[in-house]
Parts: sequence; structure tokens; C-alpha cells
Amino acid sequence: MDYKDAGHIKQRANTPRHSEHNAKGTSKNPFGKGNTKAELLARMKAAAEARKAAK
Repeated sequence: MDYKDAGHIKQRANTPRHSEHNAKGTSKNPFGKGNTKAELLARMKAAAEARKAAK
């Protein structure tokens, strides 16, 4: 019997065990899709107002 072919398949050294559901470059998270600075500031201001109102 040739024992060298028995056992687990060797995985490449630098690859993940599974693919992420929101990995970069997929349909859910395409490359180049990012929030603009104005959108970010608007979200930050809204969150700050919500925190002020909660106090």
C-alpha cells in the first residue's frame, strides 16, 4: 500500500479555510464601493444627536 497518498489534502499555506460572506470584490461588497466623507459626517452627526437626546 502506498501511504503517501493517504490522509488529508494539503491546503495552500496562505489561503483561508472558508470564504467570507462579505469579502471584498463580491457582489455584496464590490471593490471601489465606499462611503463619501459627507455621508460619514452625516452619520456621525446623527449619532451624536441621538446620544445627546438619550441623556
